[in-house]
Amino acid sequence: MGLRDLVYRTPGLRNLVYGVYGRRVEAHLDPARVPRHVGVMLDGNRRWARAAGISTADGHRRGADKIQEFLGWCEETGVEVVTLWLLSTDNLSRPADELVPLLGIIEDAVQELADARRWRVHPVGALDLLPDTTSAVLKTAEQATGAVDGILVNVAVGYGGRHEIADAVRSLLQEHAGRGTSLDELAETVDTDAIAAHLYTRGQPDPDLVIRTSGEQRLSGFLLWQSAHSEFYFCEAYWPAFRKVDFLRAVRDYAARHRRFGG
Repeated sequence: MGLRDLVYRTPGLRNLVYGVYGRRVEAHLDPARVPRHVGVMLDGNRRWARAAGISTADGHRRGADKIQEFLGWCEETGVEVVTLWLLSTDNLSRPADELVPLLGIIEDAVQELADARRWRVHPVGALDLLPDTTSAVLKTAEQATGAVDGILVNVAVGYGGRHEIADAVRSLLQEHAGRGTSLDELAETVDTDAIAAHLYTRGQPDPDLVIRTSGEQRLSGFLLWQSAHSEFYFCEAYWPAFRKVDFLRAVRDYAARHRRFGG
């Protein structure tokens, strides 16, 4: 058996090696090149559960348990804003026997974030499409953490990029209708800044880095408007198995890129 096989087959040794490697990567990160805003597509809970021989609900719970650990890594690295995609608008059409437990897990996870009093929770998504209990938990968490001096955590629940843009345009039209703006006047004033001012993440920096776990290499509608100039990192690990070393690799990869912002 070679050294690589020995490390792979011995969990304790493997964790030790990854720990040493992770600290080495972290030590060489340039604080000036750390992403300010990181978006994360927490993908792979169901596939991880299937591979582990456990229920889908248990897979989602393990994924929820990873969130606070991940935010701790972001704190250590100097990230200021994190957007976590927990549930898409498409997911709302899942069968009730899967959706109801998933919503309960999300409610518990958001409540735990609020109870920790380490992060400012901000819900992003179509709250009107969610059950009243879920919507209430999200709103209460935001109110309870509004004064917390910590990372701003956007929890994207009932979120879809196209839906967000449609909501932003609708909000913009309603605002101008209330002012009595004519259609001709409105046509002259609508621009990208006007629409951006009505997005769920208005007032925040756009994501510098977007991470998707589970090996899938597509956006699936995540932060469509905001990610126009983002850097993307696709990781093979399923979300429940995502490690600090995987996160550090993503940040290192980001720091090594020459950002052209569409140029």
